[in-house]
Amino acid sequence: MEVIDLFSSQRRRPTGQVHRLEVCHVERWGLAVECPTPDHDVEITWLLADLGLRLTRLRPRNRHSRPGPSTLTAVTIHRDTRSWATADLLLSLEVPDAGRPRIARAAEFASAVAAGAIRQSEADYAFRTVHRTLDEISMHRSINQWLAYRGIFDPW
Repeated sequence: MEVIDLFSSQRRRPTGQVHRLEVCHVERWGLAVECPTPDHDVEITWLLADLGLRLTRLRPRNRHSRPGPSTLTAVTIHRDTRSWATADLLLSLEVPDAGRPRIARAAEFASAVAAGAIRQSEADYAFRTVHRTLDEISMHRSINQWLAYRGIFDPW
């Protein structure tokens, strides 16, 4: 389980690694965090609490490079006044800036379900969440239009 501590602005990964966050603030739609990474300028992550999704984009170091796709991953989110904790359910949706969204990590998801690492109820939730999001983004044609449809008007 990944934990984001709001007061110390730190992210603790399941591996035990701790990362200092450059941005960490609660929004009406969830939590926004930014963290530098070794390979990219910054990782931007939004936890969309009501939707059960983690939205991630890696911003490249070179300003002339095209960013990779945005990734929406099904997660369970637990929060209190001090922290937000997420459990990754592995099933994701990759959304390029131009082009069609596609389901990602399906084989890893299926293996985790088969091995019992993800409970059947969590698997059903992840499957419904990702497929609902795929349908909605396909209907709205871009991630920004989908976010606006969901009432999120902050720039992504």
